Amino acid sequence: MTHMGVLRSGDYARTRWKNDGGWTTQIARSDDPPGDDFHWRVSIAEIETDGPFSSFPGVARDLLLLEGNGIELDIDDHAPLRLSRRFERAHFKGESRVQCRLLAGATRDFNVMARRDAVRAEIVARPLVGSMMVFPEPGVEWLVHVLAGHTNARSAGQELVLETGSSLHIDFRAAGTSRIVLDGAGELVLVKFVALDGGRTPGWGESR
Repeated sequence: MTHMGVLRSGDYARTRWKNDGGWTTQIARSDDPPGDDFHWRVSIAEIETDGPFSSFPGVARDLLLLEGNGIELDIDDHAPLRLSRRFERAHFKGESRVQCRLLAGATRDFNVMARRDAVRAEIVARPLVGSMMVFPEPGVEWLVHVLAGHTNARSAGQELVLETGSSLHIDFRAAGTSRIVLDGAGELVLVKFVALDGGRTPGWGESR
């Protein structure tokens, strides 16, 4: 049976940045706090001022613009990268030198971090109109975040209801898992985590 679990917005941990430039709301991660090491982590950042990003060596990072007029990123010696349209995405290494500038006011951004030696993350933002299916794959987990609207998730007699701000964790790593059907209307961000060795990585709510 497929493992599905729901996180509500009230379950998330919201913390102020050490440099006082914004907030991070952690949605889920691959190991239990307070461990500093993770295989993957998903969060939403509220960027309030210009400044550098923290360094995460060995981590692949993805950032999607959710709200606001956008940001411009100086990543190492590359030309500035501007994100000014909703769901525009930046992909970069966690150890890169990144300087962020706000274009016109604060932004909210969806952040995914994945350890490059352990897991690969694939991210897509899309509308949900009617139904879509998520099929089992060995060594794969999903994190589905409901940006707006509502979603029902069904699998093998199990049904979960998600509202705006909720997230669904899907674990296909066990044998005999079933497909998931998502029904509803709204907007989703879907993150697929693929274990690079094809095996088991520490999961949501598990200790390493």
